[in-house]
Amino acid sequence: MSDIRKTEEKGFPRVKPATDIVEAEDGFYIYMDMPGVSKEALVIDLNEDEIKVSGRSAYPAPDGEKLIHVEFGNGEYYRGFTLSHIVDKSRIRATLKNGVLELHLPKAEKAQPRKIDIQMG
Repeated sequence: MSDIRKTEEKGFPRVKPATDIVEAEDGFYIYMDMPGVSKEALVIDLNEDEIKVSGRSAYPAPDGEKLIHVEFGNGEYYRGFTLSHIVDKSRIRATLKNGVLELHLPKAEKAQPRKIDIQMG
């Protein structure tokens, strides 16, 4: 798989999670497939116009069993996105349910038009 890289510090494979991005009237929704990641192992960082999502899944080795082939295992998910200026960064919400992370990035309130007063000089 081309999206898997070993993380240098821990030796876990790093995976770019499958992601869907949907635009709705109220904002953008990002859905990320992150099976095995708990809320405690999930980190979402917002810095300026960039949001970074990382999470770690850990599966304990079975006692007294010999693993012959492993595709399920410890892993680290990572994905970063650049946000548009129309996203209201102060109202971003995240929900993790059944191995799927949902990020809601609401659109900023549109600037209200206003009349310009004309001064007599």
